[in-house]
Amino acid sequence: MESLFLLVLGNTEISTVPGISVAGATPELTKLTPVADAEYLFHEKPLTIDVIPVTPEGHPTPAIITKAAKELANFPVLVVRGGTYLAPLIPHVHISSAVGRDFRREPALPEFGEIIKNAKLLGEELNKSSVKELVIGESTPGGTTTAQAVLWALGYESRTSSASPDNPQSLKEEVIAEAFGRAGIERGQLKDNPLEALRQFGDPMMATVVGLSLGFRKSVVLAGGTQMLAASALLKALGESLDRCMVATTKWVVNDRSATFLKTAKGIGVITYSADLDFSESEFKGLRDYERGYVKEGVGAGGATWLAVKAGFSPEEVSGKVEELYRKLIGMKTGS
Repeated sequence: MESLFLLVLGNTEISTVPGISVAGATPELTKLTPVADAEYLFHEKPLTIDVIPVTPEGHPTPAIITKAAKELANFPVLVVRGGTYLAPLIPHVHISSAVGRDFRREPALPEFGEIIKNAKLLGEELNKSSVKELVIGESTPGGTTTAQAVLWALGYESRTSSASPDNPQSLKEEVIAEAFGRAGIERGQLKDNPLEALRQFGDPMMATVVGLSLGFRKSVVLAGGTQMLAASALLKALGESLDRCMVATTKWVVNDRSATFLKTAKGIGVITYSADLDFSESEFKGLRDYERGYVKEGVGAGGATWLAVKAGFSPEEVSGKVEELYRKLIGMKTGS
């Protein structure tokens, strides 16, 4: 088996800060988004809740892209619970049930050591298999804020992306400033202490991805946007060579002018791949709005597309399959 797709699920209390995440119809529903995303990859709809995760405006989860690529290319998927409120109702590997804390009040991840240890153990076991490449995606509402906090603590002048066209940068910066004040640090102060940056400001997904990447010594594709840049920066600060790593995202993240994806990737020294999906001609407004800056990435959409393209499918075929899946969802919703 050449490639294995891992979907790491994580929650952070930061997602419930009003206005900071649109990875769910309400701040409270963001707690259920990771398990619903994972369940949808294997079923017609999630099992934990009877709705597809959507933004407050009704745009569908990027899991629909990952599901489309999976159904086309038939690559294997392993779900990993990095730290969530609930366990998904599908087979999965349990790393932790620890949820990231509100880092304005206390350190975000006191359990980071146990999470890294368990995830590294899983990575080491996978390293003994015939798998040559791990493609690691994530579903972590609020994760772009924890990512920006970690990147800033490590000294990167980075702005992370958002699932909204109106990136709440000022709110993110306000929340991070409060957290830095609580921890008594300045930007860049933890560049030589990445584990403290993770403990103070990270999330369980980030810790899981770091552990997996430390344990698995072959090729690692970090399938995500600016959140995976934070994971890359942590690995680099821990002394890891990024020569075997790549960050795979979508064109919507790369084209996001409110973020600094390419600049930050260059600063970290990690190569990138951008999936050239296009929904501009879609019959569905929920998908056309991806071209207007909604959603952008998540659930490993860019990395899943990378696997589909490697298997011989074009980005256009992936987009077409997304259209087909969305049509089915709309039909289920209306009962037609």
